[in-house]
Amino acid sequence: MSERSPPKTARIRELNDQLRREHAGGRIVITAGVNALGTEEMCCVLAAISAFDNFSEDNDPLDEHDCAVLTVSGRPIIFKIDYFDRQLVYHSPDASDPAVTMRVLTVMLAEEY
Repeated sequence: MSERSPPKTARIRELNDQLRREHAGGRIVITAGVNALGTEEMCCVLAAISAFDNFSEDNDPLDEHDCAVLTVSGRPIIFKIDYFDRQLVYHSPDASDPAVTMRVLTVMLAEEY
């Protein structure tokens, strides 16, 4: 656990890392711009997001590993994890509890933001 995060935040971070790294525990949404890159480049983008570990207080102030900007093949890519209720209607009542949370990882070109 990071020195700067309470236990609930540590659990959120763990679940977010599971979705990013293993593509498990939520859904992944790829924008039209990333999809247009083609299968090979899209796989490179997903692999780069899985491997990303350059989180710091500057780019991850809540210590949840929920968002970052990285460069893949010269293109700025953004990923963002949002927390919804299990029906994907409302914000999750508790992002640390997978029984009431559906994580959605959105992957986009920075220009699509």
